[in-house]
Amino acid sequence: MKSVRLSNSEVFMFKHIEAQEERVRLSGMHARAEISHPLPGVWRYRVRPRGYLQGEALPEKDSLAVSHRLDLPFETGVESWFCSAEGGGLQIRPDGSLQLFHRGLEVASLERISGEFQPAVPINRHRSTLILQAPAGEAYLGFGEKVGPLNKRGMKFTFWNTDVQPHHPDTDPLYQSIPFFMGFRAGKVWAFFLDESARSVVDVAKDHPERICWTAESPELDMYFFVGDTPADLIRSYTLLTGRTPLPPLWSLGLHQSRYSYETQEEVRNVIESYRAHQIPLDAVHLDIHHMDAYRVFTFDRHRFPDPKTLSDRAADHGVKLITIMDPGIKKTPDDPIYAEAAAQDFLVKTDRGDVFVGEVWPDPAVFPDFTRSEVRTWWGEKHSSMLDSGIAGFWNDMNEPSCFSCHSAFDPALRFGNTLPDDVRHGTMRHLEAHNLYALGMCKATFEGLKILQPEKRPFIVTRAGFSGIQRYSAVWTGDNSAHWEHMEMNLQLLLSLGLSGIPFVGSDLGGFLGHSSGELVTRWTWLGAFFPFMRNHSAIGTDPQEPWAFPEHLPFIREAIQFRYRLLPYLYTLMKEAEETGLPPMRAMSLHHPGLKNHLCDQFLFGENLLVAPILRPDHTHRSAHFPSEGWMAFDRAEALQMSEGYGLVSAGLEGIPVFLKPGGIVPLTEPGLHTSTAMWDRLEWHVHVGAEGQFTLYEDAGEGYGPGQHTTVKIEHVGQKIRIVREGRARSVERLKIYGHGSRLPYLVDASAAEIWLDVDLPDPPEAVIELVQ
Repeated sequence: MKSVRLSNSEVFMFKHIEAQEERVRLSGMHARAEISHPLPGVWRYRVRPRGYLQGEALPEKDSLAVSHRLDLPFETGVESWFCSAEGGGLQIRPDGSLQLFHRGLEVASLERISGEFQPAVPINRHRSTLILQAPAGEAYLGFGEKVGPLNKRGMKFTFWNTDVQPHHPDTDPLYQSIPFFMGFRAGKVWAFFLDESARSVVDVAKDHPERICWTAESPELDMYFFVGDTPADLIRSYTLLTGRTPLPPLWSLGLHQSRYSYETQEEVRNVIESYRAHQIPLDAVHLDIHHMDAYRVFTFDRHRFPDPKTLSDRAADHGVKLITIMDPGIKKTPDDPIYAEAAAQDFLVKTDRGDVFVGEVWPDPAVFPDFTRSEVRTWWGEKHSSMLDSGIAGFWNDMNEPSCFSCHSAFDPALRFGNTLPDDVRHGTMRHLEAHNLYALGMCKATFEGLKILQPEKRPFIVTRAGFSGIQRYSAVWTGDNSAHWEHMEMNLQLLLSLGLSGIPFVGSDLGGFLGHSSGELVTRWTWLGAFFPFMRNHSAIGTDPQEPWAFPEHLPFIREAIQFRYRLLPYLYTLMKEAEETGLPPMRAMSLHHPGLKNHLCDQFLFGENLLVAPILRPDHTHRSAHFPSEGWMAFDRAEALQMSEGYGLVSAGLEGIPVFLKPGGIVPLTEPGLHTSTAMWDRLEWHVHVGAEGQFTLYEDAGEGYGPGQHTTVKIEHVGQKIRIVREGRARSVERLKIYGHGSRLPYLVDASAAEIWLDVDLPDPPEAVIELVQ
């Protein structure tokens, strides 16, 4: 153990530094701090800058956001106040500032930390502020579900999960709070995560052009700094810390259909039968709040849905799963067994006076489970058994910001921020100020862990509206109550890309828009775009025009084709979701993730995996647009005329029958034949689209599509050997397998003989005629 104490004549935040095993402790008259090295390339700097302190060490913290931390050993130069590991490190200073280094270069600087403490009734008020340098030209991407372009420089945001409708392209805050971002500057990247769930505000070089100022209403700042060589390295580290998305069941990657609300059992049957009559793929139908008995959670209205098990069985006959909405608000009525159990076991959120807090959501009056407590989460998870017995396959967690329309319990209006609970309400040992942003995370954790126990042979499927960092461990995320505007389609694309850059890969938005009346053209374009959303759902609000595909007869063929294309993509998407489980990288990727050197952080086009570039049509009556290609040779994907693009900007086009998609040189993408629903992720018929313009490799992942059995891999590799091209395939045999070749001296893709485990193409040969050859093994 080594320590250094500064002269008392110097005025600093910290007077004393002490190196202990796997951490460094800093202390001063009014401040405490710790530095640790939780994972390779990750530094934790936890500071309590001001307030009443007891002892020399910070109290232990149990974070709901952080799931994996090793606390690795590192080198400490106590005299120089420098911590180092793996070629990087932190230079800490007695005033609390620090510099972050990677490979000998400074990548970020924390200028100042300050704190305020104000005794108050009923809760003390804290404000802790950090200031990071924002050098000119540095871009800041991430921040989760925040509006605006991908580069958030010059913007200001509040982290406070909020039920807001309608929202607009400048609305803040929204439903999710993900206090994580990445910095991009001159080939250097770094990232920052503030693990503070209390309400906070970040100014991203808006008020001061060279400073990021972040203020949290909390007594401390729990900061994580990430270094790496690429943005992908940073996402891997962040998701290793906060958890990764488990591989979902295959059926959840199919099309979902929903409406607020399908009000009767008969209406749900008609929707499913109409999908089948129109030969449109479908895997799930969502039941909104009108399936419930007086909005009571874990119930069915027996007049509207007299026999939910028979309904789910009939849906299963068509290959369709049922998903029910689940709101946390419990109806406060003596005849509700859920309320009676929760009240008897003291599982409910309380007022500052100690009474159960009562408000209004859909049920009125309503009370709220305390998801900060493990015993409450266990109880909530167990309650899903009755829904599973009725054949329900997945759960849609909504209104979990938590939303509260009005308060019946007495409260101070100055302590209530939005339609939610007041700041002083008690969740176990927390106040609502701190528990608010964690509420949905606790609810989804309860649901996920309950389903794992109740159905250990199946993978849980949950989709949530609200969340905090770590939500990706338990749930898919959709972007809430958007509107049927072209601007909202583009805005939601930006939100999904930002969520992906923030460690949340399983995302989607309501196709066609939730609020308002959509048009056939908008639903068509949004469905083509949605073919690339990991979570693909058509959803619309009560009182709006029907939005199912057949509601637009003139556009029905195009909508059907878009959905069929999604089902053809499933082998590729399923593999990308497996990659997300292993690396944290999202299927939908901002261009900057793999091309950080691009001057513009584009948000109207994206990569699907590394191999496909998607440039959707986002304007009415448009068939052409400009797209940017980061390198030479990308070719139009899955089209008869495979136009080859030059590096830079180019004009691309697609009518309502398609969407501009391009395959990169060296890119390999497997497609299958579309079915009316998913069945197994062991695809017996595949068509490999292979761009031989560069060397490349892709490994397809397959398994049963459900459960936790072993998987299998099939690898296709492109090699350039002298003047020849070699394509090698290794993996299991299947009944039909074809190779569609791009970039071999031709502007047209063509199918070639794939009867052997390897194929040689002579570069000097003329273009072969188009042929369809089935793989024989």
